[in-house]
Amino acid sequence: MSFESAIAASASGLHAQSLRMRVIAENLANADSVARTPGGAPYRRRVATFAPKLDRATGAMTVAVRSIIGDPGAFERSYDPGNPAADAAGYVLRPNVNSLIESADMKAAQRSYEANLNAIEAARGMTMRTIDLIR
Repeated sequence: MSFESAIAASASGLHAQSLRMRVIAENLANADSVARTPGGAPYRRRVATFAPKLDRATGAMTVAVRSIIGDPGAFERSYDPGNPAADAAGYVLRPNVNSLIESADMKAAQRSYEANLNAIEAARGMTMRTIDLIR
């Protein structure tokens, strides 16, 4: 694998994991958001999906963001008749965001981001050692 293809693959991974962390942060920020209207739908958890992509310039397999989709999971219902978002029966729909799952996903995304940084550093180090051997 050439230096350019190694960097391209790791850079695409950095971009993908950065986007994933932003989506997770948005989910965590909206974990307690309810609808603005009575009986309305609250915030729906979002998930980034990825797909492999061939970088024709370098020949490297990279990762691309396929889409950011809403999680089809059910909303939690809680009885809170005093809440402005409550329906006629007094129930409020809560977002389908589980803070524990989001925290675990954030940790995994951080680890993947760090792994891509380490791969870039390793490629740079090998290139520098090769240049030193040529001198």
